[in-house]
Amino acid sequence: MQRVLWITGAGSGMGRASALAAAEAGWTVVLSGRRADALRDTVSEIEAAGGTALALPLDVRDGAAVTAARAAVVDRFGRIDGLVLAAGLNSPRRRWDDQEIGVFHDVVATNLGAVASVVDAALPDLRTAGGVVVVVSSYAGWSFSPNAGVAYSASKTALGSLVRTLNAQEAASGVRATHLCPGDVATDFLDQRPNVPDAAARARMLTPEDIARTVRFVLDSPAHVRIDELVVSPVVRA
Repeated sequence: MQRVLWITGAGSGMGRASALAAAEAGWTVVLSGRRADALRDTVSEIEAAGGTALALPLDVRDGAAVTAARAAVVDRFGRIDGLVLAAGLNSPRRRWDDQEIGVFHDVVATNLGAVASVVDAALPDLRTAGGVVVVVSSYAGWSFSPNAGVAYSASKTALGSLVRTLNAQEAASGVRATHLCPGDVATDFLDQRPNVPDAAARARMLTPEDIARTVRFVLDSPAHVRIDELVVSPVVRA
């Protein structure tokens, strides 16, 4: 049976690594993100390995575009069986004493509002399929992390409640969701920190492939198994 997985934030980092891992496991993968060239490069890599993938550029903050993208996926493949929601945003200016409120709203819109929009758009398809949702959150969404930032901490913490309500209200349809909370991961996202980690610090962190293996574990779990929350950390935390 063809299983169709829609991934946001798929142009780089954990989203890209998850796309490659899911394709290797036999999923048909739809990759969304703002960087069309990066998406096409990943699609080419998947196809070269014998997989099936589609690049669907998208700004997840645009609700109308999300709705149109869901329609495009269903028009092309006829179904959506899973979501991996990995788009994220932060800012170096993230404290009450230096943040800009407009940037605060952008971070919350990307990390929280967009997740709700994509889930809402795909939910009819997930109900039909008894689908699975992996929300890529953060260690800061599981345990308060004072340096993560006002907007980032608030938005990632709220994802835990979003996942819980989805599981509580959609269990009868077989829909199941996971709040995935990675610790430090060596990706370009680190460049958004006030103090950017050096190569030595990054070498001690998780890799995108570590998270992709975790995502694949969730995706490959039987339909009667729900993994409510997973926290994955490097042995040495920064």
